[in-house]
Amino acid sequence: MTKNKILICTFLALSSGFFGAYSSAQITTMLHNQKCQNQYWGLKIICNTGATLGGMWQGSTTGLWTGTVLGTFVGGLVTRETHN
Repeated sequence: MTKNKILICTFLALSSGFFGAYSSAQITTMLHNQKCQNQYWGLKIICNTGATLGGMWQGSTTGLWTGTVLGTFVGGLVTRETHN
């Protein structure tokens, strides 16, 4: 049973971490790209490229850490034994 607990916690932590990284990268990229809306065409492309790279890096690392910690917490709650 101990191996199953470890596998369940690991799976929940990794899956929630990857989901958090993806969703947070998307949100942060959209927020960073809003800064480039009032630029001319050439500068807008350069600005969007830099904002996308920065937003993906910042959002994915933040989401990965947050999702992994929350997934581990939920995994611990799911697999804990209840004492009567």
